[in-house]
Amino acid sequence: MANIKSQKKRALTNAKANLKNSSEKSRLKTAIKKVNAAVTGSDKEAAVKAFNEANALLDKAAASHLKHKNYVARQKARLAKAVASLG
Repeated sequence: MANIKSQKKRALTNAKANLKNSSEKSRLKTAIKKVNAAVTGSDKEAAVKAFNEANALLDKAAASHLKHKNYVARQKARLAKAVASLG
């Protein structure tokens, strides 16, 4: 543990940020899995709804630098292609 006051505060801040980021990453992964599950189940209505939610979360992740913009673009393209394949 740090002895310097500012480092103690920094350690607490980092722990708090890590918890928040972990939670957001988990929400993002779950949203992507929901889209893939709906596509696998051939449920177009559920897939479109889940796709819209996943898109919003992906955009937020890119805006907050949680995920790289190229990762976000790739995931959005993959999910859009999967949803479009339902016809």
